[in-house]
Amino acid sequence: MKKLMSLLCALLLVALLPLAGLAETPTYEIGVALFANHPSLDNCYKGFLLGLEESGFVVGKNLTVDEQNAQGDMGLTAIIANSFVSNGVDLIAAIATPMAIAAVNTADGRIPVIYSAVSAPIEAGLAYADRPFDGNATGTSDQIPVRDQLALIRALQPEAKTIGLLYTVGEINSQVQAGQYKEAAAEFGFEIVESTITTGADIPLALPGLIEKVDCISMLTDNTVVQHLDLVLDKTDAAKLPVYGSEIEQVKNGCLATVGIDYVALGRQTGLMAARVLNGESADSIPFEILKDFAVYYSSEAAQALGIVIPESQLAGMNEVGSLE
Repeated sequence: MKKLMSLLCALLLVALLPLAGLAETPTYEIGVALFANHPSLDNCYKGFLLGLEESGFVVGKNLTVDEQNAQGDMGLTAIIANSFVSNGVDLIAAIATPMAIAAVNTADGRIPVIYSAVSAPIEAGLAYADRPFDGNATGTSDQIPVRDQLALIRALQPEAKTIGLLYTVGEINSQVQAGQYKEAAAEFGFEIVESTITTGADIPLALPGLIEKVDCISMLTDNTVVQHLDLVLDKTDAAKLPVYGSEIEQVKNGCLATVGIDYVALGRQTGLMAARVLNGESADSIPFEILKDFAVYYSSEAAQALGIVIPESQLAGMNEVGSLE
């Protein structure tokens, strides 16, 4: 009888082990907040999920995601961040600078925030240059290589003298990038002409005057302007004015060329960082990271339409991209 009871107990234990394992498997909830709808941020989100999955965090298995989009509305950023804090999510992923600032300020250290596509995290108050951050936050930067971009413009437009910058005055990332352009422009023989906007509705008013004054326009990672890239290109194409993108998707959409990053790769890097936090690391113990794998992309369609002949010596180091149309 004792042997039979022992056998039954062993069989019962074996049967219950899988259920016990399931009960012990934690499930995490992440709040993902995008500032706006445009391809670079969408690609960043796609890569973020890839990075999490590589680390064993799979949506529908041990991970749930509440995705929210501020649609470029600054006022909605705090509302979205507040909803995540109220719901007690395990981690907030904030994509783009305005959303990251709102998330870090709202969470106030109570919930870890992992940000991505933040061009100037130190200037935005999301990181320190000389010590670890103390706000329970870290992430990745899409800092653009301004000098490389200026060198590209000089190679494709050897006679150009002026570069136009159109950006949103309320985006700290754009303010920092504009400053970097102004600081480096003279080194390449350029003058920078700025035109600032407050909302996307200002673009039709600001753009014509800028087009008249410059030899080309170089895009910043400005979320508001990027959302209205089609409007910008409608006006510049009509004027036969080259526009240089800040990343590959903008070249696919009609810009002439860019020295840019792959936002899927940026998002993946961010997802890997988020996984470390979910596994128990403190966000403050992980330094923010800058993706430095830049590549040069160009559109032969745009070059032909603009009458620009790309030198053979330059083509050797460039990647041609097709149109999204």
